Amino acid sequence: MAHSSSGRPERQAPPEIFYGEEEARKYTSNTRMIEIQSQLSERALELLRLPEDQPCFILDVGCGSGLSGETLTEQGHFWVGVDISSHMLDVAVERETEGDLVLGDMGYGMPFKPGTFDGVISISALQWLCNADKSFHHPPKRLLKFFSSLYACLSRGSRAVFQLYPENSSQLELITQQSMRAGFTGGLVVDFPNSTKAKKMFLCLFAGGQPQQLPKGLGTEVGNSQRQQIDFNSKRAKMKKLRGAKSAKGSRDWILEKKERRRRQGREVRPDTKYTARKRKVTF
Repeated sequence: MAHSSSGRPERQAPPEIFYGEEEARKYTSNTRMIEIQSQLSERALELLRLPEDQPCFILDVGCGSGLSGETLTEQGHFWVGVDISSHMLDVAVERETEGDLVLGDMGYGMPFKPGTFDGVISISALQWLCNADKSFHHPPKRLLKFFSSLYACLSRGSRAVFQLYPENSSQLELITQQSMRAGFTGGLVVDFPNSTKAKKMFLCLFAGGQPQQLPKGLGTEVGNSQRQQIDFNSKRAKMKKLRGAKSAKGSRDWILEKKERRRRQGREVRPDTKYTARKRKVTF
């Protein structure tokens, strides 16, 4: 999902306007977009290095219509999503995503209590903060406000992983600089740096605690990229095995499992019947 400079969404309009009702629906029904979001979210979770034996409470910044949140749910975690586009959040509600949703501009900071989250992921959102969409917007200040409030609402020793599309090196430098000013350590992890198509950037930040080593990007060692890809895939397969085989998406079992999770969260769910998940006949 590489952008040309002119084709960048953040160059066309502020996010809450660009992702209007039509664009939000189009984005969420695009199968390629769904697949890319899923892959990026899985990789961000891999970089978070969460404990394997327990569910965690995750913040998804720029959660959109909940595509990245689905990956969090599938891996057994609970999450809260923040997004500036009310239309994107409307689609998330329609899709019955399992996270709690908050409408908000990340440039005003994160409105959560100290130490609330075990980790943060963010897919394709952070670069929007480098734009001054309003006359009073000052990107360095907005970035610092965001990172400072984010640092506060993370538990000590946890991580925040941002997949991002910076427009140029100075934008990336500004983002990194402001995150470090807010107290984070860490740096940039680049997957497949020598590939135009597969190259992806992740800002991996550590919120205090013991010193941590920055993970290696996939495909960063010549002759070893295949090995790293195998390690990544085998770990993902191991995680899936630990969680048990997943039911096929949209199947009766998948829908029943989803309904059961919602009941455990105290939500109102329709009772199960013999018609649950039955395909309706299409009549013309």
